[in-house]
Amino acid sequence: MQGKKRSSEVYESVRGEILDGLKPPRARLRIDLLSDKFGASLGAVREALVRLSAEGLVVSEPPKGFIVASISISDLDDLTETRLELECRCLRLSIERGDLAWEGRVVGALHQLLRTPLHPSPEGSYVDWAQAHRSFHDALVSACESRWRLKLREQLFTQAERYRRFALPHQRSLRDVDEEHRAIAEAALARKADLAADLAAGHLRRTAELLRGSNAPFDDGQPRADPPPRVEAAAMAVAS
Repeated sequence: MQGKKRSSEVYESVRGEILDGLKPPRARLRIDLLSDKFGASLGAVREALVRLSAEGLVVSEPPKGFIVASISISDLDDLTETRLELECRCLRLSIERGDLAWEGRVVGALHQLLRTPLHPSPEGSYVDWAQAHRSFHDALVSACESRWRLKLREQLFTQAERYRRFALPHQRSLRDVDEEHRAIAEAALARKADLAADLAAGHLRRTAELLRGSNAPFDDGQPRADPPPRVEAAAMAVAS
């Protein structure tokens, strides 16, 4: 039981650091060092890394061991298009099936998101806002009533979150993301499924376009010479 607890602690900690960009793409994850850091057995650490591999956040590369998964523009494009298909379908189903309780969840989640400020740290972590952001998008599709669609959507959201949060310090453009979220919610609550889906699709594509033009270290991208802007501006730009 203690080993399972330690493994979960390692999993949650390493996962958080990867999503925050604190462990960069292709960084080596040494089992022995993680074992010392968390006071966990080698087996518990390996179990945690295997779980992260199943999520696509970590890759096993024998004989090197485990490394943080790389990021690339081609992968971002594939992820975005796949996510668009699933997100918009889930949103349409949710609008069709949603009741008053669903409406209440959307209104509450939007209010929470709009009232949660971005508090950037030197590492570019926006934990409170990121959680409110996830909760809002989850609320929009919560009446979908398709367990498998929601499960797959959750996996795609996690991958997209990694791209978004890792690229925060490298972003250069600005957008009114609060207005984007408000417009999607209003269209959904008005049961305008086509409009809501179009707004959601544009919202996600805009994020991908901004990330594509960033200074993030994509495997297949070209490095830029200009320095990144202030993190506060970057956070507003890439929120999706």
